[in-house]
Amino acid sequence: MSRSEPDGLKNRKRRATTARIAASAARLAAERGLAGTTVDEIADDAEIGRATFFRYYQAKENAVAEGITGPWLTLITDAIARQPAHLTAIEAIIAAFAELADHLPDHHARIHELAQLTRTSNTLDAWTLRAYHRYEKAIAGLAASRIPDLTADDPRPRMIAALTMAAVRISLDDWARNGGSLPDLIHRALRSVVVGPAPGPGRSP
Repeated sequence: MSRSEPDGLKNRKRRATTARIAASAARLAAERGLAGTTVDEIADDAEIGRATFFRYYQAKENAVAEGITGPWLTLITDAIARQPAHLTAIEAIIAAFAELADHLPDHHARIHELAQLTRTSNTLDAWTLRAYHRYEKAIAGLAASRIPDLTADDPRPRMIAALTMAAVRISLDDWARNGGSLPDLIHRALRSVVVGPAPGPGRSP
């Protein structure tokens, strides 16, 4: 047996450690607030050393943002993937978020805190934007599979994904400022997303 672990095993361990740290950070921040949560406390809860924490995250805000936003990526992509094949990409996304609406009330406190914190923490805001870009890439891949006339370098999957996440961000901002029903705000915003046929090369839209 080789002294070094196979790359696949190393990657799985790294992902597991990354997720464990993020989960600890999000839970502690939800309980104590971001200001009341320290890197040392996150490391202790995740059963790692302080130095190990900084091998995975640059700051506690990064870990908190990942812990709050990361799990939603799997929920969203799984929900989109299981929608009926006859639905268009945008219809499937709307239906998927309608399914997820039942989960949102359980996470209102964390979602609201993240929405507020991103207004005051440049580090947290930057990490959240990175998470949204991951969402966009995953959603674009799922959208592409539902576009029958997809062409090479077709912009529509990426446009649909970018507009989807823009709709979510706008809804979160409105909800953080004014309250109301977050699922309803997201549903209304998503229903305004329209992407027409992609123009061919050299053709004006």
